[in-house]
Amino acid sequence: MMKPEINDHVAVIRIDHPPANAWDLTTMTAFGKAIAQVESDPCVRVLIITGAGDKFFSAGFDVSDAENTAAISNLGRDVWRRLDRFPKPVIAAINGYALGGGLELAMACHFRLLADAPRLKMGLTELNLGIIPGWGGTQRLPRLVGRAKALEMILFSQTLDAREAFDCGLVDRLVPPEQLLDEAMVMAKRLAERPPVAVRCVLDAFSAGTYEGLDQGLMTEAEGAGTVRQTEDREEGFAAFKEKRKPRFVGR
Repeated sequence: MMKPEINDHVAVIRIDHPPANAWDLTTMTAFGKAIAQVESDPCVRVLIITGAGDKFFSAGFDVSDAENTAAISNLGRDVWRRLDRFPKPVIAAINGYALGGGLELAMACHFRLLADAPRLKMGLTELNLGIIPGWGGTQRLPRLVGRAKALEMILFSQTLDAREAFDCGLVDRLVPPEQLLDEAMVMAKRLAERPPVAVRCVLDAFSAGTYEGLDQGLMTEAEGAGTVRQTEDREEGFAAFKEKRKPRFVGR
């Protein structure tokens, strides 16, 4: 269930829980294991997350599994935070509705590509159920769209269409629906060509600055600069520059 599809240093995980790709305990557990597999696989340099089918990326928490609410909530917080601090670039290829925890997942990814479909909606609609976003939505949404817009979206359970989501900065790029996964793969392959150790150091510095503040972010950046000076990829990068050729980075 949700086994990563790996090809040319790129892994694809499809959220697969019909009909709405919502999160029950079984689905969340399988997703967490898939994420762990990708993180530990030295051959994988980039991860794409998308929804199975063509209507839903993810509709959030599966209310039919209410008996496991506490376990799902705790696991969701842990997995989404793990993605937010993932050492490899993560691209959300948002192919359909992204609501509640589904949008929180997309916001935890490094990049968000969205299918430009008229029917598609995105939003944190938890207050309609008398609950609040519990997988990082109150923290990550203002980082992307600003405090006032985030409060408006959450407190009024607003949903945005594709153009509105792009215009406010919630997503990075709009893509014709039939080209979404291809565009995500093009981006992933370009990222996979970058020096993996340096990429990880950049992501670590971003995460440290976000979670621990500017001073820790600068310290982590300095540590990363020291790390990359000792890599084979640094030697390859300088050699390729001198020889006026494209570098071939191996991740060492």
